[in-house]
Formats: sequence, C-alpha cells, structure tokens
Amino acid sequence: MRIATWNVNSITARLPRLLAWLESSGTDVLCIQETKCAAEQFPVEELRALGYESAVNATGRWNGVALVSRVGLADVVTGLPGGPEYDGVQEPRAVSATCGPVRVWSVYVPNGREVAHEHYAYKLRWLEALRAAVGEDAAGERPFAVLGDYNIAPTDEDVWDIAVFEGATHVTEPERAALAGLREAGLADVVPRPLKYDHPFTYWDYRALGFPKNKGMRIDLVYGNKPFVEAVSDSYVDREERKGKGASDHAPVVVDLDV
Repeated sequence: MRIATWNVNSITARLPRLLAWLESSGTDVLCIQETKCAAEQFPVEELRALGYESAVNATGRWNGVALVSRVGLADVVTGLPGGPEYDGVQEPRAVSATCGPVRVWSVYVPNGREVAHEHYAYKLRWLEALRAAVGEDAAGERPFAVLGDYNIAPTDEDVWDIAVFEGATHVTEPERAALAGLREAGLADVVPRPLKYDHPFTYWDYRALGFPKNKGMRIDLVYGNKPFVEAVSDSYVDREERKGKGASDHAPVVVDLDV
C-alpha cells in the first residue's frame, strides 16, 4: 500500500500535475494540503475518473485539506476535534478517514508567521489539540498516521542553514516540543531516505533559486503509530515533482506499507 502527502499550493493550479502524478506513482492514498479552494470547487469528478474517492475540508481561498483514496474512504471526520479558532473561525486544516486497513489524517498546521504574532500562539494551541485528538488512535493496534505540512523542521539538520532561521518560526523550542508531544502520544517520525542528497528536504522557496541551490526544509512529515511504522517498507521524497514549470513549492513524501 502506498500513502503520500503533498502540499500542492492550490489544487486548481496543480491539477494536471496531480492527476498525472497519481497515475504514474501508483499512490493508493494521498493527503493533500493547501487546496486553496471551496469544497464545491474541489476536482471530485476528475479524481473519481481515476478511481479515487475524496474527503475534503475546504472553505475558500486559503488553507484547505483533503484525502483521496482508491482503497476505500470511511468514517470521515472533517476538522480537528477540539481545535482552536483563529479570528473567530476554525480553519479547514484537518480531515481524517479510514482507508482500507489504515486510518490517516491529512493536516495543514498553521504557519505561525512570527514568534511574537498571535498566529504563533494559535499554532501551538492547534498542535496541542492535535495531540489530544489523535491519542486514542496512536495507542491503538490499527496502523495510524498523521501526514501533512507541519510547518516545523524537527531538527537543525532539517533546514538548509539553521543560522538563517535564528529567531524565526518553524525551528523554535516550543514548536519542536509540540512534535515531541506527538511522539510521547505514541507516534514516530517516518524519515524519508535522502537518496541523492544528504537531507530529505520537502519544501523549497520559489525565491532566490531555493530549489536549484537545495536551500530547503523538511516540514512535510509522516508521524505514525507503532503498527504503522513496523509496516513501512520504504519512504522517499519525490523531488522530481518539485521540478519544472507549474510545480508546487513542496514535493510529495511517499511511504510504502506492507499491510
């Protein structure tokens, strides 16, 4: 079984590449982030033509997540149970479902913007709510994983130059402590193989030749419980999908399971 996560940075802009990638990659379940569309604009029919069901949590121009599966899609939960609001709204940042033998979440963790910004405090509250929401599944015997754009680099090695990020979000101790909280809840970080490069970065800024210079970050993560991790047979970042015209600024992270 092949499961992947991909921040597409607009499902509309990325649709031709997304459909082609699903066909060529053999992916069974894809967790999508940053759809940037309303739910009724999500390409349900185009995906159905390829054999995929869709579960969508999207409300408009910003954010938005989805799960697409060709191995079943049951017990869908839209949103983060107990999640905090921002500006009076619970943003569309989580959706979960059972896909065949595995239960998965697609999450788009708030960016945080700046350490002194209210959005940073919101990010930490959101992560605490996530930890509480996944506890039961994390401790269960069914393979379970939370995949998505976490907007956190777990270690200094997960950014191209830690000195550049001094005083910035994505690398702060409270954010990394939130990831540690997920590990304490029973989830482990499935780190992709680096393949050609020393570090398996998943995001590169469009600006300043970030991708050609490999000035990247590993912020798209897969956190799985023990049964999930024990079933992993391979994992990698598909850097090829970050190349060329019309690419997202994130690459898919792919995990193969023997289930």
